[in-house]
Amino acid sequence: MTARDGPQDRYKGVWLIFFILGLGTLLPWNFFMTAREYFISRLADPEETSHFLNETGGAALPPSYLQSMFDNFMTLCAMVPLLIFTCLNSFIHQRIPQQIRISGSLVAIGLVFLVTAIMVKVAMEPLPFFIFTMISIVFINSFGAILQSSLFGLAGLLPASYTAPIMSGQGLAGTFAALAMIFSIAVGAQQPESYIGYFATACVVILLAIFSYILLPRMDFFRYYSMKDKTEYHVYNAELETKRDLIKKDEPNGVEQNNSKIIPIHNPDEKPSVVAIFKKLWVMALSVCFVFTVTIGVFPSITAKVSTVLGEGNTWGLYFIPVSCFLLFNVFDWTGRSLTALFTWPGKDSCLLPVMVALRVIFIPLFMLCNVKPRDYLPVVFSHDAWYIIFMIFFSISNGYLASLCMCFGPKKVLAHEAETAGAVMAFFLSLGLALGAAISFLFRILI
Repeated sequence: MTARDGPQDRYKGVWLIFFILGLGTLLPWNFFMTAREYFISRLADPEETSHFLNETGGAALPPSYLQSMFDNFMTLCAMVPLLIFTCLNSFIHQRIPQQIRISGSLVAIGLVFLVTAIMVKVAMEPLPFFIFTMISIVFINSFGAILQSSLFGLAGLLPASYTAPIMSGQGLAGTFAALAMIFSIAVGAQQPESYIGYFATACVVILLAIFSYILLPRMDFFRYYSMKDKTEYHVYNAELETKRDLIKKDEPNGVEQNNSKIIPIHNPDEKPSVVAIFKKLWVMALSVCFVFTVTIGVFPSITAKVSTVLGEGNTWGLYFIPVSCFLLFNVFDWTGRSLTALFTWPGKDSCLLPVMVALRVIFIPLFMLCNVKPRDYLPVVFSHDAWYIIFMIFFSISNGYLASLCMCFGPKKVLAHEAETAGAVMAFFLSLGLALGAAISFLFRILI
């Protein structure tokens, strides 16, 4: 090892820790969404159910108001806190140490899931349970936003390739959730108690993430890059003082000459400006925002409503959306995110990257013209299942690859001491894209 090269990441330990932390940021929330059937089943009014069954002789009970509006409120309680707290973290990260933000968020999310697992065995009326669930969603996404943006900020201190494991870990979290959904269908109707396993699994992953984060400062590779800016600052200052002393000794009259060629250096205690940083990376920030606006604009609000033409009611009809929509998206999204660990084309200064991001808008009409049901206005152009699957593969792999590329390049567009703030700014625009996509998804659905 040379001073120029710095220490090596032995056994890819730091890379693996960032992968686990990335997995820990989204796996809890994905498991929460996977268990939506459990939440909806507990929102049924027992008195209304009993009265309806007596009158109809066992016919299917229409959903209550809380059941029918659960998905809408869940999305609202997830996206709004995510956006707000990601924005706040762009400013509070300069005042609250990242150790407190990351470990505190992990502990808080773990406690929420522990309480949620316990509540499976506690009987509650529908309305109090609904309120408790929504509060849990708000807490998970609030702390999740702080955790995610802090993690991207931390990765910004390291080489660009170390943002990729976070994105890859997050992609794997979605794959886990999709497999859990398919497994629940395969085993048939589940008792509510079986969902304890879902929430307990999330708690185990959180504990693993906390343990990994504790190990991180012990890694020489991480210590080198996290302290690099301050170390270079002190070394440079020492060399500067030595040069000034030599200049004074060489001057005939003891008067110091004008040293205009000395380049001013950054003081590590000076807080970087968020606005100034945004001006340097606005292309990457808007690009990652647009990637997720397009993605959430059609997934899953439109993609999950596509029907198979190979027969409703058979086995494929039962698995069509879980496999073709959710599993396929998450597997190829994860693949796209992981590809950035192998190559990063095009480069961070290439005009081709934002062009590729903009071209993804074509997926919106493509999915709208698939066999989406019900529909009132647009015709069905791509009715066969194969078209839908092909679109989904390119849609998901481009989402993972381009989003990961933008998140990797963003912090590298600024100076070393601005990298953590840049990572937080990028995480904010990622969350903004999610919120904008959720908002315009209503419009796209109406147009069909």
